[in-house]
Amino acid sequence: MLIESFLDYLQYERNYSEKTVLAYGEDIMQLQEFAQEEYGKFNPLEVEAELIREWIVSLMDKGYTSTSVNRKLSSLRTFYKYLIRQGKTTIDPLRKIKGPKNKKPLPVFLKENEMNRLLDDTDFGEGFKGCRDRLVIEVFYATGMRLSELIGLDDKDVDFSASLLKVTGKRNKQRLIPFGDELRELMLEYINVRNETIPERSEAFFIRENGERLNKNLVYNLVKRNLSKVATLKKRSPH
Repeated sequence: MLIESFLDYLQYERNYSEKTVLAYGEDIMQLQEFAQEEYGKFNPLEVEAELIREWIVSLMDKGYTSTSVNRKLSSLRTFYKYLIRQGKTTIDPLRKIKGPKNKKPLPVFLKENEMNRLLDDTDFGEGFKGCRDRLVIEVFYATGMRLSELIGLDDKDVDFSASLLKVTGKRNKQRLIPFGDELRELMLEYINVRNETIPERSEAFFIRENGERLNKNLVYNLVKRNLSKVATLKKRSPH
């Protein structure tokens, strides 16, 4: 009832649009679903800051951007301000919660010799993770594709017979990117290690250890961490 009365307040007293009210409701329900999955219950009046923090981490792990997470937190702050005004509670669990900072990625500018140093000298480690991380760097370097295009790659988008990658860019526009023999060998090696290590997985080409698709934050940090070993820029990221 608390959630329903809050949404009615937004619609009829604040005159928010139906779309906006729906978005507020979805944000709160998403927290409710998380709490029920993790703890088996959800009572808005018993929510603590620790639950909010755990929810933020889960959202970031699923690939939500900092902007999206902060918007959801804004919905919750409005909800709890309403509950306090209504005398339902005196505690705002978001009072000490800071949302994730918005990252402003810059394109990568590396000299050829710097990239060669990175690929030749960096120890990416053994096994699936090391093989995957090296391939991520190689694909960015060899194809110039964007971050969203890389994590959106599925197995079906890799055509080894024609040596082409099919990527989906902004506004769902698709394009074909050719790749050479060296990248082909690295991709085949990765596929063999991946399939042997993680037999149950999603259709995504690049995956995490749990079989799910890589998310933007993981790739961002992976690339930034490795480029910092050779780049002279203060900020480094895929674009």
